[in-house]
Amino acid sequence: MTGVRIAEFEYRLLGPLEVLLDGAPVAMRAAKQRALLASLLVDANKVVSTDTLIDRLWEEPPDGARNALQNYVLRLRRTLGGPSGGPIRTCADGYLIDVPEEALDLHRFDALVTRARSAAAARATERASALLGEALALWRGEPFSDVPSERLRLEVAPALNERRLGALEFRTDVDFQLGRHADVLPRLRELTAAHPLQERFWAQRMLALYRSGRQGEALDCYRTVSALLLDELGVDPGAELWQLHQRLLTADPSLTAPASPNGPRTEGNLPAETTTFIGRESMLRTTRKLLDSARLVTLTGPGGVGKTRLALRSAAEAAWAFPHGAWLADLAPLTEPQLLDRAVAEAFGIPDQSSRDGTAVLVEHLRERRLLLVLDNCEHVAEAAGHLVSTLLRSAPGLRVLATSRQGLGVPGEYLQPVPPLAVPQDRGAAPALTRCEAVRLLADRAAACAPHFRITARNQEAVGRLCRRLDGIPLAIELAAVRLGTLSAEEILERLDDRFRLLSGSGARTGPRHQRTLRGVVDWSHDLCDERERSLWAGVSVFAGGFDLAAAEAVCPGEDTTREDIVDVLAALAHKSLLTVDTTGPRARYRMLETLRQYGQDRLRERGGDISLRGRHCAYYADMTARAAARWCGPDEVAWLARLRLESPNLRAALDFCVTGKGDATAGLAIAASLTRTRYWFFSSSLGEGRHWLTRALDLAPQAPAPLRIGCLTLAAWIGLCQGDQPAAEQFLADAVRLGEGSADDEALGVLAYMDGVFALLIHKDVRAIPLLARAREGFRAGGQVGDAHMATMLWAMATAFLGEREPALAAGREYVTEAEAHGAGWAHSWALWGMGLAELRHGDPHRAAGLFRDSLRKQWAIGDRWGTVWGVEAMAWAVSATGDHGRAARLMGAAARLLRTTGVALTGLRPLHDAHIEVEHHVRRALGERAYAAAFAEGEGTRDPMRLVLGGTAVR
Repeated sequence: MTGVRIAEFEYRLLGPLEVLLDGAPVAMRAAKQRALLASLLVDANKVVSTDTLIDRLWEEPPDGARNALQNYVLRLRRTLGGPSGGPIRTCADGYLIDVPEEALDLHRFDALVTRARSAAAARATERASALLGEALALWRGEPFSDVPSERLRLEVAPALNERRLGALEFRTDVDFQLGRHADVLPRLRELTAAHPLQERFWAQRMLALYRSGRQGEALDCYRTVSALLLDELGVDPGAELWQLHQRLLTADPSLTAPASPNGPRTEGNLPAETTTFIGRESMLRTTRKLLDSARLVTLTGPGGVGKTRLALRSAAEAAWAFPHGAWLADLAPLTEPQLLDRAVAEAFGIPDQSSRDGTAVLVEHLRERRLLLVLDNCEHVAEAAGHLVSTLLRSAPGLRVLATSRQGLGVPGEYLQPVPPLAVPQDRGAAPALTRCEAVRLLADRAAACAPHFRITARNQEAVGRLCRRLDGIPLAIELAAVRLGTLSAEEILERLDDRFRLLSGSGARTGPRHQRTLRGVVDWSHDLCDERERSLWAGVSVFAGGFDLAAAEAVCPGEDTTREDIVDVLAALAHKSLLTVDTTGPRARYRMLETLRQYGQDRLRERGGDISLRGRHCAYYADMTARAAARWCGPDEVAWLARLRLESPNLRAALDFCVTGKGDATAGLAIAASLTRTRYWFFSSSLGEGRHWLTRALDLAPQAPAPLRIGCLTLAAWIGLCQGDQPAAEQFLADAVRLGEGSADDEALGVLAYMDGVFALLIHKDVRAIPLLARAREGFRAGGQVGDAHMATMLWAMATAFLGEREPALAAGREYVTEAEAHGAGWAHSWALWGMGLAELRHGDPHRAAGLFRDSLRKQWAIGDRWGTVWGVEAMAWAVSATGDHGRAARLMGAAARLLRTTGVALTGLRPLHDAHIEVEHHVRRALGERAYAAAFAEGEGTRDPMRLVLGGTAVR
């Protein structure tokens, strides 16, 4: 029997004629066959009369042309699908070709241009330009260039080309509105060469040249086109071109480029799709329409129904309406509702280091922005998510939220949008109807990846339809079943599923909505088809949050059924069954499990009674990882360690949560929090507030932890408090540490307390005693092999010497700091050593050299993602530039630094030497410029979107 392919044919008219099936070209060698297909496609989905077809196929129709046409139709049917099927239908007056939506490039072109016009009318200019670019990219050459039909070439092709030229003209106008005058010049040069008598293209080229500062060339264009029109047509330029020429001659101010209608855009952080998005066209349209009017739309439905995928595709398609981007915050790894605001802030990349409430930080960030926030997987923190969203929507009028949850968030004005399963085929139906069904299309698409030889045929089409109906159209269930089509037929899968569902129906323990039972049945079945090692590892890896690598699985998951050596093979087997996804783009392969499957694995792990012990091993693994990172801090691998810790953030939070919920060891949590603070993890991830949260929570829950550990954690909490500008809290933490250390003989604990004495003497009291105190602490750390702590003491000792010491000792300390950092090969440490040397030069040496050192430091910090360091780099650069006498630039830099200080929440007032230096420079620059000039320059810097470009010598970018 003839197989019926799932994928629709794809037809291409905008260039040489092409037909593709499953992405592969369909041979169409006979000339008349190509002419017949092209003649039908030009009027796709309409009846083309027999007479019209004959006229298009023959300039002089032969005798028996109707019979010949019937013969060509028969041959074309055989090529496209068989005598009883395929897309060609015989009608009373002629023939019709059925072309599904978007299967013909001409239809896609027209639809994209129409959407672009709607976007332009809605002032979504960026979106309009992108749609036009997508439309014009469909053109591959001259239509019908390989089709033997004079009628098509003379009558139809010119009309198609006019549509293309109209789109090109429209796109140029849109790009003008976006300020892309120089960018369109190469395109307009080609268009005026190819269509020299099209006055509109010449007018656009002249305007683009003028707005690019090339007025002479714009006037030359007018002379050129005038001569062409006179030579070829004997006419002068039309009124539009003549008037534009006059305005160019007088430098009409109205020709000045308009400001971009939407201002600068931000891309957001939506992930790229990795598999084909199937169906849901109606749901997509509905969701996009809701986002136009409702400020909170929550997609609800059971696990596995496709809420996340629909939300991400809807957000991507709606992103053009949001100048500040579409952003995803995945809440699945979140374990503590108290950290919800911090998790959302982290998704936005907000570099807040203050002690402010996380919700207040979000409100400040969002208040003046127009953006879309996708809150994914809210069900386990629904109450906290509802409170947060309610606050944000009240405070940020430009915010729209698209949430996914198995339940609503209970927010006033929330629009609940239930996500149904995919459409399934009716009980009976022909193959073409079957192949257009969403559920069947998804099954075939996913089967193509793991069962490339699978085809829907007349023999199995009924079983395929039953299978999709049996799975209730649930996407996750369909994808799990598709994996099995490589080894089982559709009929065999149905038999096994029927057994599973009968078991569920007879079990009183498993009740609930039908879709829920269906998914549970499919996941149960997938679980049963795994061998014992695979089932064990499925449960084991469910302890990981947000993904894991091979080393983590090998350390945490070996058990009675699975040895360490087995792990890699069993992971591969789970990935092959689509139970895990694998990302190999980084230095280490990362494995991840869909949240529904992960929750199922956790249920199985609890049933086995192994969840507490395995979570304990998970915690121990990440405690060891953070301890190794802290021990190797200020070494050649410190930047790599930072990147690794950032990647493991969800697992680190999961380990900390286990330690503080009463199920784990709070002392272990204290050690993890301490190690992360020593590696400056909280600084780099812009989450000092979270670091303080974990330290204080673990301290409260681990009163019996070893005194040296508690002393170290209290001093680390004091350090964070200082950096946040919370001096009272910092002093209280230190006082508690001192009381705990009274009478202690532990050298490490005493060294940490001595170090903090020096830190407070410098940053709080601005006391010269800080120099010897920090020098002694530095030597003590070095003697104890505490490299990272020794580096911090060296940094603050050099800083104290620069601020409070004499010239020679200060310069010598700066040089010693640089030498030490270089010897360790530590990138982050070296960046701060350059900053410290710059400070010494600024206060005791050459300010020009200081500016160069600050610049080099900033480049290094920006390259490794140190957003904390760049705040101080920009501030110090302003001091150095002021010292060189460039007061205008210094004021701009102070404005840029003020913006960074505000967005990161850093408070200078709690850091006395830095605050005093700032005030001193500000007074100096104000006096030099005068209040009005200072305010203008400061405002320019404060308004920059790119402080780094400003610092490195460019101009402020607004």
